[in-house]
Order: sequence, then structure tokens, then C-alpha cells
Amino acid sequence: MRRVDERDTMFARANYQKGSNAYEDYYMKNPDKKSIDDSIRSRPNLCEEGSMTYNELNSAIPQASFQFLGDIIHLCEGKVNPEKTVCSKKVITKRIKGLAKKYGAKLVGITKLQDYHFYTHRGRHEEDYGEKVNCNHKHAIVFACEMDKDMINRGPMISEVIETSKCYVDTAIVGMMLSYYIRNLGYDARNHMDSNYLLMPALVAKDAGLGEIGRNTILTTKEYGSRVRLGVVSTDLELEIDEPISFGLEDFCRLCKNCAFTCPSQSLSNETEKISDDKLNWIINQETCYIKWRYIGTDCGMCIASCPFSQEMESIKNIGTFNNNEKLIGEVLGEFRKKYGKRPFVPGNPDWLR
Repeated sequence: MRRVDERDTMFARANYQKGSNAYEDYYMKNPDKKSIDDSIRSRPNLCEEGSMTYNELNSAIPQASFQFLGDIIHLCEGKVNPEKTVCSKKVITKRIKGLAKKYGAKLVGITKLQDYHFYTHRGRHEEDYGEKVNCNHKHAIVFACEMDKDMINRGPMISEVIETSKCYVDTAIVGMMLSYYIRNLGYDARNHMDSNYLLMPALVAKDAGLGEIGRNTILTTKEYGSRVRLGVVSTDLELEIDEPISFGLEDFCRLCKNCAFTCPSQSLSNETEKISDDKLNWIINQETCYIKWRYIGTDCGMCIASCPFSQEMESIKNIGTFNNNEKLIGEVLGEFRKKYGKRPFVPGNPDWLR
């Protein structure tokens, strides 16, 4: 799998300000992206006045969350206790997973870090733009915090981004506690949190057995669907690792397509065929997706809410796997559409699903 350059992600590109070194360098190398990125930057940012969902009181809530996250970025790395605490892999793995759940994580997994987990270069912030990503940590602890179903179902209205930003805070706190704890034991650890990732959490989470990557291109768990936010702590501490899982999401998504059909910007593929190397052609058009975000003023969340796995359906909970079982998938989709299919889309209505 090819590594990704963070400079090419939409979140990084949206930050490049005219006249900055990052702006000049990036668009000298990528002139084809300059026009659309300049257009995006001319729009109100998320939760800002001028966007469709702006509310003077409520929009300040996610703004406060992201401001707080920015203020604690410098705590992601820190001094390591020079005296190591010797412990067995089994004991410390259990302790770390228990600690993550104590501080709010719903799912926790551990995997060996692979080259493809990491970005090639940093790009999110001017101060470290273009730096090569080098991390010698061997293991990653990845955890998921659940987002409230009713809040997410109100997407793309302001309630949705209040919830997503709140869960970015939740994962940041879990990651801070784990990284501080591990460093106190005498081992290096780094908290990878919102706007300060060296790696891609969804790929790490997939390899650690938290879930699979769905048609909406983000991690989908059996328990909560896509209704989670992820955090990662990388470390040189030796830990027991978990294995990837499969509950038949590929087969399910191939038939479902609900996220693609409900995407307001039509940014998700509704194709079913595979492309070269037997890889799925489920992709996202990050430009059209992000333009819609800036227009609405939230991070939308409609692909998350429209996923049957996100809606706590008992018929899904009771099924071990959907692998090679179109009949079973059809029954679940029939139940899902019977419940939500005839209800019209009304912004802010948690029962908008269709």
C-alpha cells in the first residue's frame, strides 16, 4: 500500500494561506489544485458566520472544542522517565486497555505499526510543513470513542459538529492519559490527535481489529458503525497485538450504497466493481465533500448516520458475519428501509434517514 502525503489532504490544503511558504511551495508543485483551493478558502470556515448552519450561541461550542485541542497539541510528546518499569506484555497490555476504557474509550486494539500507516510528509501546519515523517515506534494503541446517535442523526445541522468535536476532545484526553502513563513507565509514547497525526488512524484501527473500511472510506465498527472518533498512541513499549477482523462489511456495502445515495455532494462512489490489484473502487472526492462542509458550516455526518451499522439495529448485533450472504444483507436492508425509507429529509430532524 502506498503512503499518503499529508500535504495533499483537504484539511492541509485548506490551511495554506496566500503568501506563506507552504502556499507558494504547494501550488508551485500542484498548480492544478490552486484554483479550487483558493475558492474553498474564500468561503466561511466550519462554524463561522455566513455558513448555512451558523448560530451565534451554538456554533461557539465546537469552536471552543477545536480551540482547546489546538492549545494542547504541544503535550502530545514529552519527557520519558529514565528508569524503566519492567512488566510482562500480557499485564501491561491489559492495564493499558483497561485505562483507555476507564477514560471513555469504547473499543481498544493494538497492532504493529507498518510503513503504510504513516504519512510521508507533514502538511497541516506551517511550522512543520514538508517535514518527513519519521517515527521509530513499533506498536500502536488505537481506540474509539462513541458519538451519540441522536446528535449524529441531526446532521448536517450544528448538533452533529458539536458531537464530532466533543469526541475529538474525548479521544485526545484518552490519548494524553495513555501517553503520559507510558512515558512515566520509562517508554516513549506519542499521542496522535486531531490536526496532529503522523499516521492515519483508520488504517491502524483496521489492522488492530476495531472494524473495517466501508464505502464511505472511514472505519466502520460492528458495534457503532461509523459513529466513532479514533485516537492513536504510538510507543516503543512491547505489547500484545490484536488481529484484524471481518464481519462481511465489503459484501454489505457492495449491496447497501446508502451512504453514496444520501451524500448531499455525491462525493462517494456507488460502484460495485473492483479496480486493479483486486482493490475496491470506493473512493471519496475530497474536494466536493469539503466544499459542502464549508457551505453547510459543519462536517455534515450524513454518510455516518445513513449507515445501518450506525443505527444500533438488533438484526445487525445478532449476526456474526455478512460474508457471502446476500439474503441476510437484504433482510437487514429491508428492515432498515422500512423504518427510515418513507420519511422525508428535514434538516435537524433525527429521523431524516432514507
